[in-house]
Parts: sequence; structure tokens; C-alpha cells
Amino acid sequence: MRFLIDACAASQPVLAALKDAGCDVVSVLERMPHAPDEAVLALALEENRVLVTEDNDFGELVFLQGLPHAGIVRLVDMTPAERADIMRFLLETYTDAMRDGAIIVVTKGRIRIRRPQSADMDDG
Repeated sequence: MRFLIDACAASQPVLAALKDAGCDVVSVLERMPHAPDEAVLALALEENRVLVTEDNDFGELVFLQGLPHAGIVRLVDMTPAERADIMRFLLETYTDAMRDGAIIVVTKGRIRIRRPQSADMDDG
């Protein structure tokens, strides 16, 4: 899997967890540290990378403005260690959904998956 880690989610535990799992991972901090969200979303799409973020603004770009994406994982109110653990879990459990361009929102105790052109699913 290919991931683009947004600046707000780019902690060493997350990067290490994904790289250890064999993923192709780049950080926004490495590529375009001061880029607006639209440019970050466009880069992820162009490189077919799932965007990992804490930022709610990407949902607005996708749902209200209709911008295309290659998949988004939003991790809400988690420590870096918790984000790393949940990314490992998502890789084990929801690789197909991420590969298919789903939008996944993870809060403590709940995972919401919105698959392209389908209804929301609750898995937690």
C-alpha cells in the first residue's frame, strides 16, 4: 500500500509502523510542508496514495467540493502510539477498503468506513 502522511499525523511511530509493514510511505513534511490541503489531496491522488490525517478539512474538500481522492484515513484525538497501532490494525483488517478509495474515520472505540458510491458502514 501507498500512503501520504499529512503533517498533523506525521509522527515517527506512524511512519515506522507503516514502513515496517512494507508500505510505501511519504510524509507531507518531506514533500510539501506548507502546501494547502487541496494540493496535499491532489498529490495523494496523483501518486495513488491513501492520505492519513487528523484534519477534518479533507472531508469538506471531498464531500462539499467534490474533489477526487485515492482514499483517506482520518485519525481523531489519538496519541502517536495509538495512531501507529490503529494503522497496523487497518492494514490487517481493511486493506481492501483503503485500496478501493474508502474514507475511514477512526475515533477511540469506533471505525466508520465510507466506501466509494455506497452507504456508510459502522465497524465498531
